[in-house]
Amino acid sequence: MTTPFGLSSTTTTNTLVLGQKDLEIIQPPDDAISCLKFSPLSIPQTYLIASSWANDIRCWEIQSNGQSVAKAIQKHDAPILSCCWSEDGSKVFTAGCDKTAKMWDLQANTFVQIAAHDQPIRTIHYIQRPSYSCVMTGSWDRTVKFWDTRQATPLKQLALSERIYAADVFGPMAVITTADRNIQVYSLDQGPTEYKKIESLLKYQHRCVSIFTDKSKNPNGFAVGSIEGRVAIMYVETANPSVDNFTFKCHRSTPQPPTNTQDIFAVNDIAFHPIHGTLATVGSDGRYSFWDKDDRTKLKTSDVINDQSITCCTFDSRGQLFAYASSYDWHKGHEGNVQTKKNAIYFRQCFEEMKPKPKK
Repeated sequence: MTTPFGLSSTTTTNTLVLGQKDLEIIQPPDDAISCLKFSPLSIPQTYLIASSWANDIRCWEIQSNGQSVAKAIQKHDAPILSCCWSEDGSKVFTAGCDKTAKMWDLQANTFVQIAAHDQPIRTIHYIQRPSYSCVMTGSWDRTVKFWDTRQATPLKQLALSERIYAADVFGPMAVITTADRNIQVYSLDQGPTEYKKIESLLKYQHRCVSIFTDKSKNPNGFAVGSIEGRVAIMYVETANPSVDNFTFKCHRSTPQPPTNTQDIFAVNDIAFHPIHGTLATVGSDGRYSFWDKDDRTKLKTSDVINDQSITCCTFDSRGQLFAYASSYDWHKGHEGNVQTKKNAIYFRQCFEEMKPKPKK
């Protein structure tokens, strides 16, 4: 049964106006926000889902005038770590610390278990290929499983070397990174098959991974973010890996003289703009930054938001909106969780500012 968010239908909504500050989604989760995803291009409306450590998954509609309207909520028995949409926008999938993954049929308003692991499930992605569709779950039990939602047992199971920390799926490609910083690339067209193992350019723990595409919108590489305030841009196939693959520093404080020391923050999430191919990073420093990987330049960095981490971010499928979550990311443990700091989700118009700068 769907329950309302707890506020009356007369709740004031925000209207998005170009040039004004980022606008806030009404009725955000009551605990740290773990994942944000906009609805797919296949439906005309724009919906946003958010999973959280409050054990819930919430859905809002972002109307064409910029108003956010709370629509529905469902709950797990433990924190939800990841969420995604089906390609047709009719279903939402969630995965969490209760070791289960669930499917939310938005029209029927049913919420049923579709998967299970021996440890918390860190990632969940929907796979739609010409010959099949399934749901991919990655767990701290060191396995990746592929599920037909109508069956209780997985279609396929892969054993990895360590706990799954991050994953992404785009078209025929899946990329998975584990606690030992190994990166596995899978081809999905003929069923999930291992394509390539790639050695990470990053020396420290990975936090996030996001696939990018070529100009024909075919996936050809990925960006990985680490706790060291650094992102690696890596191509799956390249004749000159030492030239094309590179890393860049981000989410670090300005060096302070005389020692030029600086604070280094984790990169919590990476998202690529669906039209321009530029990217956004968000970090424990409470900032979001926009980048052009092809020109190797920074487009923009925000001010610090709410004096706390930004935990996740996403672009809508039309490339018009950028959403991000301001909440605690647990990098300082339980002691660092200040209850008085609010959890918030913001969104802004982004199409123009995500455009690559003209070449001189």
